[in-house]
Amino acid sequence: MPSSPADIDSALRLANSLSGLGPQIGISSWPVLSALATIASIDLSAARVIEPHLDALAILHQAESTSQPPRKADAPGTWGVYAASPPGTRVTASGPDANNQWTLTGAKPWCSLATQVSHALVTASIEGVGQQLFALSLRAEGVRVQPSEWKALGLQEISTGTVELDNAAAEPVGPPGWYLERPGFAWGGVAVAAAWFGAAAALAGALKAAAARRTPDQIALMHLGCCDAALHSALLTLREAAGAMDDPQTTSREAALLASRTRACVAEVAERVITSVGHALGPGPLAFDEPHLRRVADLTLYLRQHHAERDLARLGSLVVADVHVDSPHGAAK
Repeated sequence: MPSSPADIDSALRLANSLSGLGPQIGISSWPVLSALATIASIDLSAARVIEPHLDALAILHQAESTSQPPRKADAPGTWGVYAASPPGTRVTASGPDANNQWTLTGAKPWCSLATQVSHALVTASIEGVGQQLFALSLRAEGVRVQPSEWKALGLQEISTGTVELDNAAAEPVGPPGWYLERPGFAWGGVAVAAAWFGAAAALAGALKAAAARRTPDQIALMHLGCCDAALHSALLTLREAAGAMDDPQTTSREAALLASRTRACVAEVAERVITSVGHALGPGPLAFDEPHLRRVADLTLYLRQHHAERDLARLGSLVVADVHVDSPHGAAK
């Protein structure tokens, strides 16, 4: 497991070497999801580094077919995707000027590894137009990263801070609104779920290891069966999602519904595995087995990217909207 900045540097180099997978999201998605799950089963922090890099490259590839293809699509280095816009924060875009240049000003919080990745995709507001996605270099003039006091026990090396922008040069990616409206917007969330699955599968492996050391009793066998069945359901859910991701007929509405279902299913499975493994093994591994402890802490924190009941409520709203669209009475409204 990562224990120093050097490990994150290694993960960034691995991300760069896997760059060819990014454009495959939405074309041949299962190898990408499988790779993220495999990496997460070994090192969830590494998967947390690689996933947004591949997501950014997928977005840049998808944007090449729009009316606003980005010139930075082939920029070397590693990428982040910074789209959080909590209350009290705002990034605005100005442009284009006489030289067809755009600039960004404002603060973007929750920017993971902003001091370590080279480029980022950032959402910003254009007055009178709405949201627009931009690509920028994080080493450019007018870009400053304010590190946060990151105190988490999980994902300790994934530093998160606020990117402050002061007339920083940026390039539009796709037309206004495209970032949120495209079917591919949902696929990044499925990729995150694949990482959750990989880490949960590795965590459940602790039960098999314990069974090899000591003949399991009925309760231990119950927990093994619970984890196996749950992980199998999550695997099938991810495989189904990969098929929909590769289907060019999948609409943005269908993508949002499927991704929300997939994340809800995998998050529930991962939380069930954490609980089941904890009940089966007791406090010992959490006290004396550092790799196990770090895996539990990393996965617990990463799972909070799923907003639990709030995301389930959003799924419910998507289900209701889907019913209204499919209903002849709803279609007439």
